[in-house]
Amino acid sequence: MKKILIIEDEADLSEFIRLELEYEGYEVIVAFDGRVGLAIALNEEIDLVLLDLMLPSLNGIEVCRRIRSSKNTPIIMITARDSVLDRISGLDSGADDYISKPFQIEELLARMRSVFRRVESVQRNRKLTYRDLEMDTEARVVKRGNETIELTKTEFDLLLLLMKNINRVLTREILLEEVWGYDTSVETNIVDVYISYLRTKLDDNGDESYIRTVRGSGYVLRK
Repeated sequence: MKKILIIEDEADLSEFIRLELEYEGYEVIVAFDGRVGLAIALNEEIDLVLLDLMLPSLNGIEVCRRIRSSKNTPIIMITARDSVLDRISGLDSGADDYISKPFQIEELLARMRSVFRRVESVQRNRKLTYRDLEMDTEARVVKRGNETIELTKTEFDLLLLLMKNINRVLTREILLEEVWGYDTSVETNIVDVYISYLRTKLDDNGDESYIRTVRGSGYVLRK
């Protein structure tokens, strides 16, 4: 069951939204104050925040910024103010969507479903797999089974690029530009050095190397 936090100081509106969301099967927490709502958002596992712009003690823009500085909880701003500047301020502070009062509950529910779909898509795409390797692109962790493989930042970025391009041969020049940067002064043979580092950490003796060399071209992970 998804948990929704409503931070809204209009008691009638927050109660209406709470009842509708509970009818739809959501668990709901209500806060009538910006600071209280922020504390709940930071200290509990919340799936989505419905956040009013004008709140006592701490306004919605500041609440949104503080949540976003430490968590990726989806946020939909709800407000009576519908100017372009207000929308831009809400979105720039980290909100995922924006809905203006008065609104139909069906529209709010549709916007919530849309946000959840985007979040689920991101969560699916943050995990990359190749053979028995699993990469979490957000946590920047690589595992083989239950074993965590310790990689440097450059090794991780190099492997990430290869895992995003399964079956595509990447030249040394492409790898150098994408991982080290276009203006880098290092030579292309640094790519070979780091491929060797990766093979040392990834490969088991006797097994085929994860990273295959394509003579005269570059490197590839093949399925």
